[in-house]
Amino acid sequence: MKKNSKIYIAGHNGMVGVAIVNNLKSKGYENLVFTPHKKYNLIIQNVVNDFFAQEKPDYVIDAAAKVGGILANNTYRAQFIYENMMIQNNLIHAAHEHKVKKLLFLGSSCIYPKLAPQPMKEECLLSGELEYTNEPYAIAKIAGIKMCENYFRQYGDNFISVMPANLYGPNDNFDLQSSHVLPALIRKIHEAKISNCNEIEVWGTGKPLREFLHVDDLASVCVYLMNNLDATGLYRGDISHINIGSGEEVSILQLAKMIKNIVGYEGELSFNEEYPDGMPRKLLDITRLNTLGWQSSIKLKDGLKDTYKWYQSLETHVNSI
Repeated sequence: MKKNSKIYIAGHNGMVGVAIVNNLKSKGYENLVFTPHKKYNLIIQNVVNDFFAQEKPDYVIDAAAKVGGILANNTYRAQFIYENMMIQNNLIHAAHEHKVKKLLFLGSSCIYPKLAPQPMKEECLLSGELEYTNEPYAIAKIAGIKMCENYFRQYGDNFISVMPANLYGPNDNFDLQSSHVLPALIRKIHEAKISNCNEIEVWGTGKPLREFLHVDDLASVCVYLMNNLDATGLYRGDISHINIGSGEEVSILQLAKMIKNIVGYEGELSFNEEYPDGMPRKLLDITRLNTLGWQSSIKLKDGLKDTYKWYQSLETHVNSI
């Protein structure tokens, strides 16, 4: 991408979108265009088509999605499959129709089978049954991956897909009804400390293993791949996407203890096994990514400190209003 190329970041107000915009600006890319949600509903095809016709972006990074934790995924199953498929269908097809030079589609590691061999290679896609609680979201993301692949195979479009590990960082969602496990734990433990509560509830057994990737690392690799990986190079390897991860994993119990230490909370952790654990393990094989010349640089402990500091600033802002 040239510094003056017009780059459209879909979902620019979300955690991932904000990080990508910041990374692009730090590298001198200033010709960025957006679709603010209040003005542009990406679920509506005509809205998306009109935007592409008006702005004519050269490049597209699709970070727009309806996302949430295990409770939200399992509660709003129809919304998760419908909204995500509509958003990505409209964006990918419009990018084809308006001859975008390159598109990057962001998915999720939940696309892999529940009992996939660990670490999960790109070839594991569609090799087994999905984890039930996030099946609708996973199916939507798999459809997006296959759209990008087959728009290349039929039309030669330079569309690629990346599948990141569990993301976290500044601008994450800390709503306990819809957040992922990491921000939920930060909020619960912080509030328990403030209120002098001597015990907090953690959903599940604490045994599942998870790989976490700081959102700034994801933004870095997205921009890197936009400049260093084309569809021809991706699909000649007989795969449909590239895994993005840190290569490290921790149990939910270990994660909760790390957050306890960072927050300075001295109470107890109580695990409620009536809540589902989700997949027992979700470690990505990032061999291909490393071969392309990129590695994550933000260690989990440092990233957690950064995220907690941001959450504290958010709390301070809310309380001052």
